[in-house]
Amino acid sequence: MNQKLQNKIEATDTSISKLLKDQKFTIDYFQREYRWQEKHIRLLIEDLSTTFLKSYKDGDKRSEVANYQNYYLGPVVFNINEDGKKSIIDGQQRITSITLLLIYLNHLQAECPQKINITHLIFSEKYGEKSFNMSDDSREECLTSLFEKGDYTLQDNDDETVINMLERYEDIVESFPEELTGEALPYFIDWFIDNVVIVEITAYSDENAYTIFETMNDRGLNLTPTEMLKGYILSKITNKKQRTEINDLWKDEIQKLHEYDENADQSFFQAWFRGKYANTIRPGKAGSENQDFELIGSRFHNWFKDNHKSIFNLSSSDDFYSFFKRYFPFYVKIFINMWKDQAHYNPKTPHLHYINHWGIAESLQDPLLMASINIDDNPSVINQKLDFVARFIETFTVRRSVNYRKFGQTAIKYSIFNIIRLIRDNDLDKLSHNLIKETERIDEQWDGVWYFGLHGMNRKFVKHLLSRVSSYLDNLVGKDTTYVTYHHPNGKQFEIEHIWADKFEEHTDEFEQKSEFNKWRNSAGALLLLPHGTNQSFNSDKYADKIEHYLKENTYAQTLHPNYYIKNPNFLKSDIIKDLDFKPHHDFKKDDIAERQRLLQRICEKLWSPEYYNESLIVSETK
Repeated sequence: MNQKLQNKIEATDTSISKLLKDQKFTIDYFQREYRWQEKHIRLLIEDLSTTFLKSYKDGDKRSEVANYQNYYLGPVVFNINEDGKKSIIDGQQRITSITLLLIYLNHLQAECPQKINITHLIFSEKYGEKSFNMSDDSREECLTSLFEKGDYTLQDNDDETVINMLERYEDIVESFPEELTGEALPYFIDWFIDNVVIVEITAYSDENAYTIFETMNDRGLNLTPTEMLKGYILSKITNKKQRTEINDLWKDEIQKLHEYDENADQSFFQAWFRGKYANTIRPGKAGSENQDFELIGSRFHNWFKDNHKSIFNLSSSDDFYSFFKRYFPFYVKIFINMWKDQAHYNPKTPHLHYINHWGIAESLQDPLLMASINIDDNPSVINQKLDFVARFIETFTVRRSVNYRKFGQTAIKYSIFNIIRLIRDNDLDKLSHNLIKETERIDEQWDGVWYFGLHGMNRKFVKHLLSRVSSYLDNLVGKDTTYVTYHHPNGKQFEIEHIWADKFEEHTDEFEQKSEFNKWRNSAGALLLLPHGTNQSFNSDKYADKIEHYLKENTYAQTLHPNYYIKNPNFLKSDIIKDLDFKPHHDFKKDDIAERQRLLQRICEKLWSPEYYNESLIVSETK
């Protein structure tokens, strides 16, 4: 390679279609692991769908997609070496995520009459052999399985990248909006591959490529929205002593947020302003202008500048000083504690931890949690409010999930926004009343449990459901287990156990077709949680052998065995247990699964009953 070409750096805007079509990339050593988290995927899906739906309307011609609003995804950096091979220097996180989304879109359009060829954006073909655009041997098996079946079974030797890829694919499946899966799908695919803009930067030497990488990842000179908000607020405080005081306060509070997460400051202001002050949201039709909710999400510093008089009632220097001295540290503390209790189980706010595993998008969840909190609330009231709202969120997501309904941001944001406004500044009694009313308004009912079962992409939810059910029943009989006992990444690993082994030939007396056998085998009533080693050791055994092992496990598993009803008086004395109407199962046929399915429905109805709010209020009043 000549010196002139080695020194060259090229940059051009491009589309996903042009960037990935029949390309082959290697992944540079310092870019190897794929580390996107659930929140990154949810935010990407939210941004893409929101931008697309701002332009799309029923009746559009496909050709009109070319005029839809573009979306900027960011830059990617490549290095082309002397052999002409192209390696990714910066941007493999985005390209991996794009590839996973393309695989999912390809599955979605399988039944669509207007199929779009996007396979050449996922893999390239040479000499009759197909290989994925990103060449990394550790990813190949997972990507192949996802592309061919839409599922992948993790292996013991799978690395961090493969585990994250599978989890992020599941996040895409869960969060992709229902309104884009019908007639709008081919329009969205057209838009996604041609209207999403990426800046492609190409270097022809390792030195230039790494310099670009370092420059792009050095954010030291960029002013964040938080810093611009701070600058505007300080400019409004004319008293020098007060301005210095707020400046010092600001540094301390932002440092607390950054100790928890590097972007927590921006998430905080979005949650605070949306939860406590946003009054409008953009109507869901093409051409509508962004309103409070969207403007806070994109440029909250500008939104505050435009609205501090009309919404916050801040005009004078003293107004700004008093407001931020009093409210800012209070809500920062709420926000940090809220995030901590989501990450780590707190018995005072258990539902915060539950929704960390099965909640809604942070852009909706955090504002909803903060909406009812008032500056004069004592710590006990704050905890109860947060737990109440988190309880509603979990009830909402579980009821939709057992009915195979999604709850992506675009599908639910209008109803959640209305609830934010409804519960804003509520006292505890009013909050309880409003959440009971909203729970009763949820369209999806618990009879969906009757049809519910495990499939390739809902394993995460099934694990959550069984963890909640197992710990709930344990507690009813006096055991001190919690949700974390069954759902803790660093604790004893519990896995989903099929009560029936995967042996169709043992059930031909009840089933003629294997597909029907698989449907019943995967029914929620035919599933348990067992420790990892136990599950592996006898998962292929017959029920008659398994049931003896189940007697040593959690309460939900133990209730299958007839002897459990004889030896456990605590179980038999509980009024709730009596109402649930447990029965032992000497054998486990199709009818037994049906009975367990109905039992599971009754457990869900009791476990997520809106009576929780009234019962909790009575307990708090007696303390």
